Amino acid sequence: MAKTIFLVDDSVTMLMSVKATLEMNGFKVETAGDGVQALNKLKGGVKPDLIITDINMPNMGGLELIKNVRALTGFRFTPILTLTTESQAAKRDEGKKLGATGWLVKPVAGPDLVKVIKQVLPGA
Repeated sequence: MAKTIFLVDDSVTMLMSVKATLEMNGFKVETAGDGVQALNKLKGGVKPDLIITDINMPNMGGLELIKNVRALTGFRFTPILTLTTESQAAKRDEGKKLGATGWLVKPVAGPDLVKVIKQVLPGA
């Protein structure tokens, strides 16, 4: 059974490129353009095995999304990776406090992303 990865990014180019990489590696991919859309999809029944989110997005950014996802029943232990241009330690620490599983700084090569996913997602 293919693992489902939920990709949240306001850049259509990023969504398309990362989605293609993940699908080529056998993952099922759901996408959202910002945190509000993502939260609505999660509340609407999308059940990903892993969430990958950008940090800087309109409407609701990644940090706020992580905080909201962790508050949802059934998502407390879902791994959440950030994929962002943000590299400051303070942002990273804030992400960890809110419940991010890992922090990746763009750009990330496809094979490297898949390697990290396999580390945080048992059976991937």
